[in-house]
Parts: sequence; C-alpha cells; structure tokens
Amino acid sequence: MSDFDTGIVHFCQYEGKQYIAIMQTITAEWLQSIEALKEVPLTQLQWMIDNSRHYTLPEGQYLFKGGEPVIGTHILRTGKIRLYMLQNKEIREMYIMLPKDISGSLPFARAATANVSAKVLEDADVMTLPAEKFRQMVSQHFELTEALVHVLTNRVRSFTSLQQQNEKMMALGKLSAGLAHELNNPAAAIVRGSESLTKHLKLGPETFKKLMNMKVEEKDVDLVTNKLFEVLARKDRPKLTLMQRAEQEDEMRDWLDEHSVENSDEIAETFLDYAFTCDDLADLYKHMPQEYLSPVLNWMNQNLVTEKMLQDIQESSQRIFYLVQSVKNFTHMDQGKGKEVIDVHTGIENTLTMLQYKFKKGNTEVIREFDKDLPKIFALVGELNQVWTNLIDNALDAMEAVGRGRLIIKTEKDHEFVKVSIIDNGPGIPEEIISRIFDPFFTTKDIGKGTGMGLDVVSRIVNQHHGSVKVNSEPGKTVFIVCFPIAG
Repeated sequence: MSDFDTGIVHFCQYEGKQYIAIMQTITAEWLQSIEALKEVPLTQLQWMIDNSRHYTLPEGQYLFKGGEPVIGTHILRTGKIRLYMLQNKEIREMYIMLPKDISGSLPFARAATANVSAKVLEDADVMTLPAEKFRQMVSQHFELTEALVHVLTNRVRSFTSLQQQNEKMMALGKLSAGLAHELNNPAAAIVRGSESLTKHLKLGPETFKKLMNMKVEEKDVDLVTNKLFEVLARKDRPKLTLMQRAEQEDEMRDWLDEHSVENSDEIAETFLDYAFTCDDLADLYKHMPQEYLSPVLNWMNQNLVTEKMLQDIQESSQRIFYLVQSVKNFTHMDQGKGKEVIDVHTGIENTLTMLQYKFKKGNTEVIREFDKDLPKIFALVGELNQVWTNLIDNALDAMEAVGRGRLIIKTEKDHEFVKVSIIDNGPGIPEEIISRIFDPFFTTKDIGKGTGMGLDVVSRIVNQHHGSVKVNSEPGKTVFIVCFPIAG
C-alpha cells in the first residue's frame, strides 16, 4: 500500500486501485451499534478499526469485481453499493449494501476470489480489515471472530439459497426455450398439413366426375380398391437411397407417360412413398381399358396423398402429446413430493427429450447402454431429474468444443446400488481443478454462462439419497458415475 498527498486530498493506492483516503471517523461505539457486532467488546472493535483501511469510493467505482482476489472484510459507513453477478451476460442483482452492512471475505471463508461484483451507487465511505489480519484476529479476538463467522454463515446460507433458485430458473429457461423449439416444429407441420389437405380436397370433384363417367364391372372395382388397401397395408417399405429412388421414379414416370396417364410426376412420387412398383401398375392395367387407366390412377393418387397428409398430421400431434407427457413426467406434476419406487430410465429418457434441441444443435449422438432388468430405486423423482439435467447439460456444453459429440449413458446393477454412468467425448477436466468441481460456486464456464451451482446441487441431492457421485476424466473421455442404493 502506498500513500501520496496532493495538498488538497489524501490518496492511497492498494492492489493497483486508487482510493481517496479519509480520516478515521468510525468509532468502536458505532461498530457496536451494528446488530452483528453488538456483543463484541469495545477493545476488540477498536483493534479492528486500528488495523483497517478507511477510504471513500466515488459513484461508479468498484469495491471489488467478480473473479478478483478477495482482500478483506468491508463495513460500509455511508453510501450505497450494489452486489451483483452476471448470468447469461445479464446482470442479476444479489444485494444492496447500505450503511452498517458487512461484506467481503470473512474468517474461515474458502473462496479465494470474489463470486460477485460490488459497484458503488452512491459515494461510499468504507472500512476494510485486510485478509492478512485474519490470523491475528482469530488467535486474539474470539468474540469478534465469532460475530464475523456468524455473519459469514448467514450470508452463505442466503446467498446459496438465492443461487440455487437462480440455477433452477436458468435450467428452466434452457428447457423451456428448447421445448418451445421442439413444440414449434410439429405445430407448424400440423398447420401446413391442414392447409395443404384443404387445398388437396378441393381437387377431388374433378377426379370424381371422371370416375363417374366410367363403365366398369364390379369385379374390376373390387380389384382397384383391393390394390389400394393392399398398398396402404404394406408395413415393410424398403428404404431407398437417393440414387435408387431417382431411378425408380424415372422408370415409373416413363411407364405412366407411355400409357398416357396424366399427372405422372406426382403419381410416381406418391406411389413410390407407398412402395408401389411398375409391376403393380401393369397388374392394374390388365383389368381395365386404356382410357380408364389415367382417372383410376389419379383417383388412387389422390387417396394416397390424403392418407399421407393425415399421417403427417397424426405424427405431429403424437409428437406434441409425447412432449407434453415428458414435461409432465419431468416436473412430476399431479403427484406427491415424497419418495417413490421409480425406474431411473424414465427420468433419464424424459431429460433427454427435454434437452433434445441441444443434441440437435450440437450434432451430438446419444448411445443408450441400459440394463433393462435394472431394479427400481426408492427416490424423489423431481430431485433425480435435476441430477440428470445438470450432468447431461454439462456434458453437452463440454462437447461443444469437439464439433461432433458422443454421449453414452450406461446403467447397471453394482451390488446393492443402481449405477448410472454418463460419458462424454469432450476435452476433459484439467487435473488441477477436478477435485474442486463439486464445490459451491466453482465453475469452469465463461463469466455469465454458469453459476457454479449445478454440480453442487448434484452432490447434495445424491448425498440426500445416501448415494455417491464421482468423476474420472481424461482428454476425450469424461465419466460421471452416480450410484443410488436400491433400498433407498
């Protein structure tokens, strides 16, 4: 710390920052008027005053910033300071410091760097007890240490609770954004399909008129309808490559053109969707005059197109229904909050459905290695879903760096436990930080992207269920292993 005097005001420089130093104006009696310090002897409070720095920060200056080393315990005499953190590049206000509030590092705090930033809203007079004085305080001033530790405990409890809520809201935001995207696709398909179907049905009368002018025997009518139902009933339709499909479409179009069938392009495309072949066309042709072939095939085409549109609408509707059911199961709506006997695969599958948009966005392949005979466990459904969400979401974020992700989820019985392994092919977790990843507020993500609470939440939920969670990591393979007791 260095001081210099301009002749008008006194400045001090500390940790590379410049402050306006003020004459000591805080007294031991004033400190004792703070609720948290009211039981601390005046002699100990005077020691704190004598060993602290006293200075003024102008509006717009920072008392400290997130990510910077913590420098000590701060007590605000006058002014106002906002404590906030960045989440998804947005400012989230945590607390407003007012006169007599205590903040910063406190005795026995584990954090080496600040988790939040503190920006001055109104010129602030601050007293800071440097962290290097903590050892002396702990050894010589018991009541002062006890009071500050109590402040720390309350602050961590409230801050953790707020962060947990923020973590849940962030997760909900991610899931809802992805869900909206997933619902939009089938909903849009239904709208398009219904509009196309309406236009398509308007073409029916013209085809019907041509059919009414035909004179055919009942057995020939049965032949046509039976062929149509046979085509619709075909389940094993061969999957064609683009080249194979193009060749077969050309062959069928040529046949139709040779027999003067109108609308040959559309008929060839539709008939191939239902595995119709030129042999089927020839079979029909043997039982009807040439002049009837075109209206009959166009009538069949119209029915098949209608069927295809209805199938698309039905599949889209079922997709929406499935997504809504997944949301209901994921959030555990309409059910109690106590422990239940559950199959872990259900929660994992619901989580995969909820995060489907991230798999598509990251071009990530999912491999399920599930033990179908895995016993059920006694657990809190909603809590377990948080575990799967955090672990899978973290894996997806990690795999962004590799371009094409590969996520393996493996379940198996391990003695009296159900064991779930979540394996990603991301860059891995550096050895020097792997022991800290379950610590509250520790994160390797960019500022604003993560809160550092995800894996802490996982750890607490697993411990609550008397289970265990551990991680093994190397470049190209990170494995999170979660074990839950079968008996609960």
